[in-house]
Amino acid sequence: MLVYPSGIDVSTSTLRYLSARLRIRRRERGTRRRRVSANPQALLVLAHLRCGHTYAQLAAGFGIGTATAYRYVAEAVDVLAALAPTLADAMKTASTKAFVMLDGTLLPIDRVTADRPFYSGKHKKHGMNVQVITDPMGRVLWDSPALPGAVHDVRAAREHGIVDALTHANVTCWAARATAAPGGGTVRIPYWGRWDTLSAGQQAVNRSHAKIRAPVEQAMATLKSWRLLRKLRCSTTRITNLVQTVLTLHLASSNRR
Repeated sequence: MLVYPSGIDVSTSTLRYLSARLRIRRRERGTRRRRVSANPQALLVLAHLRCGHTYAQLAAGFGIGTATAYRYVAEAVDVLAALAPTLADAMKTASTKAFVMLDGTLLPIDRVTADRPFYSGKHKKHGMNVQVITDPMGRVLWDSPALPGAVHDVRAAREHGIVDALTHANVTCWAARATAAPGGGTVRIPYWGRWDTLSAGQQAVNRSHAKIRAPVEQAMATLKSWRLLRKLRCSTTRITNLVQTVLTLHLASSNRR
């Protein structure tokens, strides 16, 4: 395999953050010697998450075995996923905001036609459903555990206890119709019905609602900027940890950890 220099569009502070966490993990485990130090391991992990490089590509680039590359990535994912904020943590942060926004996204996976639980009828593809809470500027505060793509956003929000948590924390939340059912506590959704069946006042409310929620697309773009999440080719049981890992790195890079 040919090897060539490449770049990763993440900040050096993110690399330092991950390196520091890996050093702590090595001290806790009493690791004496590794093929690569904490800094190259952190760089390897970022290349996998940000650029979507395969384990074979990482192994060739860092001069290690494919199995070693897999172990290095798995170790970092375990470390970072454990540091991701919980829903309770997100509610503490959300209570300091004027309001928050809730939306769902589908992370594509490499399933086949027979895997019906992972097929989203809305998106016409296989994937995993992830719910995202953001601040008014569209900055990610929390990502939910991943559920099969066939799970509707309303059901996902209910299973994660998002609406109840927002109501208990008395946090106003703007959400799409597909994300929260009517009468969902402090969650605000647009009026239901076809556009031509709504009154002029209801149409005005829905337009205003859409403008307020527009920044939430920035959060989705933030997630998809980590190329690994654009097409996941791993066990579906690992996707939650990968999403939480990306969230931890994103918060670290934006100095919110």
